[in-house]
Amino acid sequence: MSEATMRTTGERVLDLLRDPPEAPDLSAGYLDLLGPPAKPSLAQSAMESAFLPRIYEKVWRPIGFNAAKGWPFGPGTAAEHAMARDWLGLTSRPPATVLDVACGPGNVTRALAAGVAPNGLVVGLDASETMLAQAVGDPAGNTSYVRGDAVDLPFRDGVFDAVCCLGALYLFDDPWTALDGMTRVLKPGGRLVILTSRRPTPLPSARIAGALIRRTTGFTVFGDREVTRALTARGFTGVRHRRYPLMQMVGGRRP
Repeated sequence: MSEATMRTTGERVLDLLRDPPEAPDLSAGYLDLLGPPAKPSLAQSAMESAFLPRIYEKVWRPIGFNAAKGWPFGPGTAAEHAMARDWLGLTSRPPATVLDVACGPGNVTRALAAGVAPNGLVVGLDASETMLAQAVGDPAGNTSYVRGDAVDLPFRDGVFDAVCCLGALYLFDDPWTALDGMTRVLKPGGRLVILTSRRPTPLPSARIAGALIRRTTGFTVFGDREVTRALTARGFTGVRHRRYPLMQMVGGRRP
């Protein structure tokens, strides 16, 4: 990304912030709003590594996620991204301001940008410096990146037309507070899409195993109705739900 483009998109992101810094730090190619990282969980540590960002988009995500979605019977990566654009209302390419929460190396951010008009903006937010370094190395013209806290989003209320979080809600220490934040930054009528883990059976043994996984790794395995109920409880309408063997896609519209 050219310096002029980075400055333009960076200025647009500053306008979205709840508490913009007096001296924005864009030296790494993204807006850095965090200090040194806190001690992460085991699952979060993997995302902070220097190795994973290099293989995430072409190896880790296609193999791991597609297997969890039951590929070839479930959607592959391209179909997943197309579904996200559709559920977010981006298929007609309107000008839009979109937030990609826990964007990692920017693979979803770039895919969303393909559904946004040239004067739109897709903001990728992540806490990992190594992931964001990979993201800014493969730029798209209407994208910008922020190093920030996904559970305490740094943006003002109601500034995004669409918000997505594909493949990260299960890593958050407090996923429901994170969901509150995503709801808060959406405009009325804005759309939310989440791709997250799925517990394929409601049996008590599966819930116990899920709780053990959470305690030891920081990885949450959600039941079939947990995320849909959470959206409904927050007032979302038109809630949509696709189940796959070990993952689920959930979406809805904020009233």
